[in-house]
Amino acid sequence: MSDIDIRIAGRAGRITLTRPQALNAMTYEMCLAIEKAFDAWRADDTVQIIVIDAEGDRAFCSGGDIAELYATGTKGDYGYGRKFWADEYRLNHKIFGYPKPVVSFLQGFTMGGGVGIGCHGSHRVVGESSQIAMPECSIGLVPDVGGSLMLALAPGRLGEYLGITGTRMNAADAIYAGFADHYIPELKWTNLIAELEATGSIEGVTQSAEQSDTGTLEGQLDKINALFAGERLGDILTLLKTDGSDFAAEALKKTSRNSPLSMACTVEIMHRLRGPSLTLEKALDLEYRFTFRAMEHGDFLEGIRAAIIDKDRNPQWQYADQDVPLAAVSKMLQPLGPDAPKLQETTP
Repeated sequence: MSDIDIRIAGRAGRITLTRPQALNAMTYEMCLAIEKAFDAWRADDTVQIIVIDAEGDRAFCSGGDIAELYATGTKGDYGYGRKFWADEYRLNHKIFGYPKPVVSFLQGFTMGGGVGIGCHGSHRVVGESSQIAMPECSIGLVPDVGGSLMLALAPGRLGEYLGITGTRMNAADAIYAGFADHYIPELKWTNLIAELEATGSIEGVTQSAEQSDTGTLEGQLDKINALFAGERLGDILTLLKTDGSDFAAEALKKTSRNSPLSMACTVEIMHRLRGPSLTLEKALDLEYRFTFRAMEHGDFLEGIRAAIIDKDRNPQWQYADQDVPLAAVSKMLQPLGPDAPKLQETTP
């Protein structure tokens, strides 16, 4: 497959995304190929470590390749998208619980589906170009691929803030928010990967880690906690509108571009996840409740039309006044029963 290079190098199972011209966007075929490799390497004693990287300077993985989702969904075929998401979430779950070290190198943009591939492993490496974000609300989805787990675990109300604004995190912010582990200057990555292949040991990662440049999130946390503590989207928007600060104005500007239904469901997902019962399985189940319905009942197809197809940047969202009824949120997040994702299955 020309979009991805999967091989064994020394003691490492190696996965390299090779679509730099498309910012390494994840296709369905790439997703299945990665899962097949993880399944094969689980019991292969010659593979002691998994290393995931990507070609190009601009992106590790900018997200999922959504053109096919749009093409099928606009014809009334929702099955393809539902299968894509179910299989993708199964892979995310597999990476999260993998019994061998999984090291990912996250240069440039790591967003959406890229977070699902790159941010569930045991050792997540960022560098000076790293920009990590969950911008799904801008296309009528919710933060998914297990990203809602990291958002719910992030300090304070960062989950709501990052989830409904899609704010990008640099290396320091990504480490602070729990999306990455180690900052290593990117000039060192090639030699480090060669060492990982030769030794099969993750010691080189921890030994190479350095202090990153400063981020902004930690210094903004008190304000974020105050402004994003509302129980519902409407509460948060009211706090932002009455605050008067530049920070609040910028957050409002970002939320004004996004699907109100998606944002309202994101806030609800954060609140349902937090607490002692938080697991990745619960996060993926809630995410899939939304994505399963996103084409038929949500704003996903309109979001893709405005952003990718017509590129008019003028989506006609449901609830454009940002007053989302509780019933609409409940409808999107109802349990799916037999359609719930089967996370324990192996590659079909």
